[in-house]
Amino acid sequence: MEHLSHKRKITIMMAIIMAMFFSAINQTIVSTAMPRIIAVLSGMEYYSWVITIYMLTSTLATVLVGKLSDIYGRKPFILAGIVIFMIGAFLTGFSKDIFQLIIYRGVQGVGAGIIMASVFTAVGDLFSPRERGKWTGVMMAVFGFSSVIGPTLGGWLVDNFAWKWLFWIFLPLGLVAFFMILFLFPKVETNKSEKIDYVGSLFLSLTIIGVLLGFSWAGTKYAWGSVEIISLFSASAVCLAIFILVEWKAKSPVLPLHLFRNDIVTISNVIGFLMNAGMMGALIYLPFFVQGVEGISPTYSGYVTMPMSIAMVIMSTIIGRQITKTGKYKRYAILGLPIMIAGMLIMAFMNSVWLAVIAMVVFGVGLGVGMPVFSLTVQNAVKPTELGVATASSQLFRNLGGTIGIAVMGTIMQSSLVRNMQKETASAEGFSFDNLDPALAKQLELFHNPEMLLDQPKLHELQSTLPADVQPIITKLIETLRDALSASLTTVFLAGTALVVVALVLSFFLREIPLRTSNEVTEKKDDVQVKGQANA
Repeated sequence: MEHLSHKRKITIMMAIIMAMFFSAINQTIVSTAMPRIIAVLSGMEYYSWVITIYMLTSTLATVLVGKLSDIYGRKPFILAGIVIFMIGAFLTGFSKDIFQLIIYRGVQGVGAGIIMASVFTAVGDLFSPRERGKWTGVMMAVFGFSSVIGPTLGGWLVDNFAWKWLFWIFLPLGLVAFFMILFLFPKVETNKSEKIDYVGSLFLSLTIIGVLLGFSWAGTKYAWGSVEIISLFSASAVCLAIFILVEWKAKSPVLPLHLFRNDIVTISNVIGFLMNAGMMGALIYLPFFVQGVEGISPTYSGYVTMPMSIAMVIMSTIIGRQITKTGKYKRYAILGLPIMIAGMLIMAFMNSVWLAVIAMVVFGVGLGVGMPVFSLTVQNAVKPTELGVATASSQLFRNLGGTIGIAVMGTIMQSSLVRNMQKETASAEGFSFDNLDPALAKQLELFHNPEMLLDQPKLHELQSTLPADVQPIITKLIETLRDALSASLTTVFLAGTALVVVALVLSFFLREIPLRTSNEVTEKKDDVQVKGQANA
């Protein structure tokens, strides 16, 4: 599609951006509202699973669609992704309990994975690697814009309407995106003679599922050394070994192993994994600080995260244009990651809403500077005929990082919270309920659950119904909950920071090669070029 006129490319990009925005806004709109939804459905212990299942299904969809879109083109998959995402969103609004919410969010994840894998690869079809720098910045800006309005709108909706409208309000936008792609996105030649790697796809999926389930359940549902967790990891190791053997002999592998002989692809993917593990694992719990520790409503909680998104939009647009102008990208990775680390350190030690806002600004600047780099490096280091599967590998590692990061941070959060609750309760005074009425004592036990802090209307309602003589005890209990939650969040943010530090170290080993100025190369020449890049 690189031969199309500039006007035609812009028209196609409008359709792509609409599809991506539809997927992105439906993710960000629930970020500040999710603690309230979890509290309403009484599913605090399954909080991380709502996020994990979404990441799990989107990860599987991403890696499988990558190769298929190289064979059949991007258009049918973008359309299918939009439809599946809309079905998942519609059903999510009807969730009656936490388990239905998890299942339907999983359906949404399938649609989101298909959309994201297809649209980023489509940009690679339209533009050369040199031009992609600018458009990568634009795509990041779209994510940033959705992050600006999504959390604020989500907080406002959950404060004023039934939470189901979070998932239904943008369904008409999905219809618009569907028809824009249907009529504006061009048809391309398909390579139906190429065989689909069903066996490789199966064992890759089993490997991913086993790893993610193991990390999600370890330390929460089962002990890390339990038979169940060891069995999951062992099964994943076996499936991985079989997958490697299958891919070694497959004529058209779902994830070609030779990609990872290219040091640029490998290092970029590992950095993407670590960045997403630290970023997603930490940021998913920021609303816990704002709403739980500081007592801010979901509406105003969205305002706290807004500066991060604005900073990311501005910086990603600027950096994208600079990459296109200069053809240089490594410097921005090395500059952006330390800024992200600084933002996460502020999160770890923040004790006020204003410090949270400052952390968001700093972190957003770091994201805007560093994040546009690593997908671009992968796409530039492979043959154009492998653009889909290479982009899918990048998305795979990022999604795995985010999913494992959320799971591990969730384990850290839960274990740290239990430990800190025991510590705070043991050191506090006035918690003896021996002389209280048994019914009243049972009511007060609710204030030992940190989940109470996330449903503020219910907290205030319950507090107002209790006798005046026990109000000092309630105040002390709430302070204890907030202190324990704050200490646990510090541990989570520091763990995320450590992962991004490792990513920074690896970025110094990222080799910079010239950004290609065209995709129109012959297969033979392209093989030589990529081989030369790998050995440069």
